[in-house]
Amino acid sequence: MTLLKCATHVVSDLDDAIARYESWMEYRTVERGEVPVDLAAAWNAPASAGRGYAVLQPASGEAVFLRFVEGDPVPEYAPIRTYGWAAIELCVTDVEAVNEKMLQSPFEVIGPPKPLDGFATVKPMQVRGADLETVYLTEILQPGPGTGLPEPKSLVDRPFIMVLACPDLRKTAQWVKDVLGLPMIDPVAIRYSMIEKAFGLPETAKTELTTARGGGQVFLELDQYPDAATERPRHEGALPPGVAITTMLYPDFDRLEGHWASAPVVREGAVYGGKRSGVLVTPEGALLEVVEGGEI
Repeated sequence: MTLLKCATHVVSDLDDAIARYESWMEYRTVERGEVPVDLAAAWNAPASAGRGYAVLQPASGEAVFLRFVEGDPVPEYAPIRTYGWAAIELCVTDVEAVNEKMLQSPFEVIGPPKPLDGFATVKPMQVRGADLETVYLTEILQPGPGTGLPEPKSLVDRPFIMVLACPDLRKTAQWVKDVLGLPMIDPVAIRYSMIEKAFGLPETAKTELTTARGGGQVFLELDQYPDAATERPRHEGALPPGVAITTMLYPDFDRLEGHWASAPVVREGAVYGGKRSGVLVTPEGALLEVVEGGEI
């Protein structure tokens, strides 16, 4: 199983975002409402209280969700240029079929399907939506315990990896090991077209990255961003633009004592399921929401 539970993205028009993902990604809305005051406070985003949100589930029925929260656009924000959660990666059964579909959709194809340098297990493509969301759509060529990769059940299935942009990859990797106790691979350097394009890097440039497993599956990727990357601009008291939160399952809350940015409380709803949930903050200031459950 995966420890990944939900990816939260800030959107300017909730209805439009829902329609986009229901029509073109075949997701379905399973919950809708307004962000409670106490939850916004736990995110250190009191200005997001009362804003509309929706939780969407993939056609496969997997209980790993996308959540959209309404927020005001931040004109200075540019995707793949700032530290924090950079992208959502969804697993797909046939990336070429998905590409044909995306070419007819309101999503912009910013990276057509192609093999990933150094990783023969996957074949990704990338799109961008109206809310500047960067979504990787990745065909899993070698699923199973040996690779730690899932076997998708619908053309576009669940989020399976969340990508974190780091100013200091090794510092954040050490934090993941120390705080969460998760094993990580040694960093590898690859050609990374999205980062090349965003920063105008030469084709000879290499980007270091590492991944973490939990519950037997890879679910977290850390990318070393160039020196030109910056802190993410945001409206005071609101969630940051782009991918604002990653939510994961974690079984050992005693281990996390002393690390909480917001102490755990019981929460209801599709994402939380009546379990305790608290918030951690990564070294680059990204929100990592933790729900009690799962297995390391």
